[in-house]
Amino acid sequence: MKGLIGRASKAAIFGLLITGLNAFAATPESVPGEFIVKFKDEAVAVSSMKELSQDLGSYIKDVIPGQNIVVIKRPVFEIQSNVMKSLAMNPNVDIVEPNFIYRINKTPNDPMLGQLWGMINTGQADSQKREGIAGIDIGAEQAWDITTGSKDVVVAVIDTGINYNHPDLKSNLWTNDAELNGKAGVDDDGNGIIDDIYGANFVTAAKPTGNPLDDHGHGSHCSGTIGASGDDGKGLVGVAWNVRIMGVKFLSASGSGSLDGALKAIDYATSKGAKILSNSWGGGGYSETLKQAIERSNAAGTLFVAAAGNESNNNDSNPTYPATYDVPNVLSVAAIDNRGQIASFSNYGKTKVHVGAPGVNIVSSITGAGYDSWSGTSMATPHVSGMAVLLATAEPNLTGIEMKERIIATSKPLAGLRGKSKGGLANAYTMLTNTLPQPDPNDPVNWQTVDVAHSTPHPYTNKSNLVYEVSVPGAKQISVYFSKFDTERDYDKVELYDANGKLVGTMSGKNDETFSPVIDGEYVKIVFTSDDSVNRYGFDITKAAWR
Repeated sequence: MKGLIGRASKAAIFGLLITGLNAFAATPESVPGEFIVKFKDEAVAVSSMKELSQDLGSYIKDVIPGQNIVVIKRPVFEIQSNVMKSLAMNPNVDIVEPNFIYRINKTPNDPMLGQLWGMINTGQADSQKREGIAGIDIGAEQAWDITTGSKDVVVAVIDTGINYNHPDLKSNLWTNDAELNGKAGVDDDGNGIIDDIYGANFVTAAKPTGNPLDDHGHGSHCSGTIGASGDDGKGLVGVAWNVRIMGVKFLSASGSGSLDGALKAIDYATSKGAKILSNSWGGGGYSETLKQAIERSNAAGTLFVAAAGNESNNNDSNPTYPATYDVPNVLSVAAIDNRGQIASFSNYGKTKVHVGAPGVNIVSSITGAGYDSWSGTSMATPHVSGMAVLLATAEPNLTGIEMKERIIATSKPLAGLRGKSKGGLANAYTMLTNTLPQPDPNDPVNWQTVDVAHSTPHPYTNKSNLVYEVSVPGAKQISVYFSKFDTERDYDKVELYDANGKLVGTMSGKNDETFSPVIDGEYVKIVFTSDDSVNRYGFDITKAAWR
């Protein structure tokens, strides 16, 4: 049978696999590139310590003269063990240690925290009772030990408005002080909008008002993920516990808005000093005027975070706006589920979609005083916008472009996003520490593989019902690799079953160069079914990964 591997060869390969995974073992956390160096002489002068440190080819960050200790800074790309070995060879050096990080393990007391798998995923089930995989989250818990945000950072939620009366949002609202402290009914700041205290409303773009109250719920849901107040003993918590959220409404109660409203909304947010613009909306064709508005935000140093879209579309070949405008500060976000798979609805693109973030069954604030679970790239986008608030707090001098580059570069490689986005899963902790995540030992790309050859007819026929089997004797987990996968989305699908007949995963649409969801055990049954309408390429399975 195709896809088999003998037990004798498996044992030999398994040893190599274990050796490879040991390379992924976590090391004690330390400040990247920093070392504690203690000199041997009991009373070395500060000037002498600096001279000795310069001899070591290092930048002096700090001096503890009474202890003959310096804190030195080396390039972060150097291998830590090599640096320590080199420093220890100097005859004047007594002790060399990494500048270890110690934490208080800060966790908020908000009672709904356990429902926020996108921030802390312990494998708990989401709102639809689907069990997750521990660690598939944005690393918020570690990030919160570094910063929980700042009221100095303003994020504009350009959307359906904001519920500025919600108990989890009202303490983190941006206010226009000129209007707040001015006279009611008067345009105190002279911007043409009266009483725009918490933001502005451009639904009727020709006659904007100062009331961005959310009459839909979408903007409030996004706002809660970005910055619901934290550690207050009620409700839930946003990625940033402390922030100022500006409500900029151009989408109506029905969820739609016009180009002129979008133009004015972006310019308003930019002019009022928002550092991050969160945009969970899209549609329309290419607009040069919209691109120019985003370019003005770029010139002001903002980060323009945009939802990739919900059409299962390849944004590289079929642009979606505003997410694919070629403006340097645009950061496009795809949606993943709590098991690390790209959402079936999410748009994707190797170059035009930059990172993924949690976007399936996300619980957040809505209208009234309530909460609800929603899905979409709209829900993924505010996770990244909230992360940007943390980054702007820790490094306030970064431009929007620099923030974008940091978020992409420090994203976590994820099998479900491979080939679907430029980066991986956005991670707040590695973003803040400017470090690369460790390779994921749970990612099939890091496992051993065996050749497999299973293909549907190309194109497949109407009402197909095809069954394929793959087995790797002795494996604890396996995953099959689709070198090409193209089916009619939602109507023609692949279902994967384990040896007990349990449905493990379903795939549909376009999934070229993709591993399947991981199946426990040594066996998987692949069932392909199609309807009687559109017939596309089908799929080719070329290998199976196992461990």
